[in-house]
Amino acid sequence: MSRVLIVGAGITGSLCACLLRRELQNRVQIVVWDKARGTGGRMSTSRPPDSSCQSADLGAQYITATPAYAKKHHSMYSELQTSGLLTPLRAPIEGLQQKDDSQNFVTPLGMSSLVKYFLSNSGAELFLEHHVTGLFRRGASWEVHKKTGGCDTFDAVVLTMPVPQVLQLEGDVPSLLSVHQREQLDTVVYSSRFAVALFFSPDVDLKVPWSARYVTDNPVIRYIAVDDHKRNAVVKGRGPSLVVHTSVPFGLEHLEQDKEEVQPIILQELQKLLPGLPPAASVKCQKWRYSQVT
Repeated sequence: MSRVLIVGAGITGSLCACLLRRELQNRVQIVVWDKARGTGGRMSTSRPPDSSCQSADLGAQYITATPAYAKKHHSMYSELQTSGLLTPLRAPIEGLQQKDDSQNFVTPLGMSSLVKYFLSNSGAELFLEHHVTGLFRRGASWEVHKKTGGCDTFDAVVLTMPVPQVLQLEGDVPSLLSVHQREQLDTVVYSSRFAVALFFSPDVDLKVPWSARYVTDNPVIRYIAVDDHKRNAVVKGRGPSLVVHTSVPFGLEHLEQDKEEVQPIILQELQKLLPGLPPAASVKCQKWRYSQVT
């Protein structure tokens, strides 16, 4: 039986694990490592400390199926909708630029529910807080080293982390790349941004005419969403959650600062955009060094 390691427990890693299992059945042992304390990657869903508040998606906000992908991946979209994990986006999003005949979907249980679904279907062995630092060729196998020390051996390794993190790996990965491939990978650029989730108590009503809004007239904030409304996941007795994404220029300007320093700046600008916003029960800030490929 082949042993396959997938590095990264985000949407790419989890879907890869699921597809491998469906293709190879019991002929493969699938192992997934992620350096974080939880799964999801850029499709992570943040849980508030207080269970009376609604969760919030700090990363990806909705999924867009272009006509070509909707046709090519029809069975996958159909499966996720039948499972109740994916529903069409029906809530009003102010400033959304709809392209061609693309269709947008949301996840009522949060973006991380897709990752958990694929991982569950894959039967993979999941190991968190496993930070890969190097890959070394050992005959027909790969020896994979961890930041905490120790290593393990696999027949194949799939790397799903951002390109700069792949290029930082020690060992034999660089020798596999041609000069042209290395040059191409070196030119991959990501946008960077901060995201903030505000969790409110059940007695709070966020009186806004939209479920999400793209902001064009603020130097700090680019996007705001009443996340439970956007996901069509309003639950009686649970307080709303608000998600804020910064603009890319702001994210790049403050990229090397601690998120604790940046959070007050974002909240101050949010008060200007939503005057009278009630105090949140709790707040979480996330720095996305690698947000989207530009």
